[in-house]
Amino acid sequence: MNKIYNGIMGLVVGDALGVPVEFKERDSYEVTDMIGFGTYNQKPGTWSDDSSMTLATLESMERIGSFDTADIMNNFYQWLQNDKFTPWGKVFDVGGATRRAIVRYANGTDPVKCGGKTRMDNGNGALMRILPVAMLAEADPHDKMVTVKSIAGLTHNHPISHIACFIYAFMVENLMNNVDKRSALSNAIQVVGGLYGETEMWQEFRFLAEIDKFDRDEIKSSGYVVDTLEAAVWCFLNSCNYRECVLLAVNLGSDTDTVAAAAGGLAGIYYGCGGESGIPDEWIAQIPRKDWIKGLCDKFES
Repeated sequence: MNKIYNGIMGLVVGDALGVPVEFKERDSYEVTDMIGFGTYNQKPGTWSDDSSMTLATLESMERIGSFDTADIMNNFYQWLQNDKFTPWGKVFDVGGATRRAIVRYANGTDPVKCGGKTRMDNGNGALMRILPVAMLAEADPHDKMVTVKSIAGLTHNHPISHIACFIYAFMVENLMNNVDKRSALSNAIQVVGGLYGETEMWQEFRFLAEIDKFDRDEIKSSGYVVDTLEAAVWCFLNSCNYRECVLLAVNLGSDTDTVAAAAGGLAGIYYGCGGESGIPDEWIAQIPRKDWIKGLCDKFES
């Protein structure tokens, strides 16, 4: 099966699982299956901005044949302004930094200058949509980081967000090449740490290498990009199949859809679709526009 599809659908399903309980306090609920309504009063299977922006990025790549920052940013604008790339034809969730960046673009700012650059601009809105870039960007580490940085920076242009996206991207690359989970993480940290290990910002990621050994109550699931990366990796490393991974994520509380989307992207690549360990068929069946998503992914199958 197409690993692009496995990763993208893994992200979309994780996102959809988390949407009904986003912002809820940890252990105030338990999700064991695909549900609906809740926070946004949406039908079961409904995906949010995480998937919309991921799919907007992927669609641009498919249509243009390369990663074009101006075209991707225009897709983001079409999503927010005209409800494109949505499950039901209506945007219902958007992060603050993302909205501000798209408004800057709409007001004529160069796309590469739209992303916020302050320490406060480190929500998870770049990490949540970087999966297509991670899967399809250049293999050369330097070239990959240049591409990841340029696309992450459309909305979140601070080094902490860049580093989080770099680590995730190299984890994805390793998983695409059938590397085992823990080696994928350690390899990613080694590559990114080789460039950023002596910087002040790297200290934010000091726990990541051993994150799987942390207890659940030590894992934060806020919208801060480092928390999201740590939580997603923790769920991925401490689970044995896709279902277990994303349910761990969804039940952490707070930013449930993005943590589950990020974890689900990793788990989708690793476990695939269907069978005992892959993305459950009954969950995929509830995803709106699933045929369009599959068709888009299939265009990258070599």
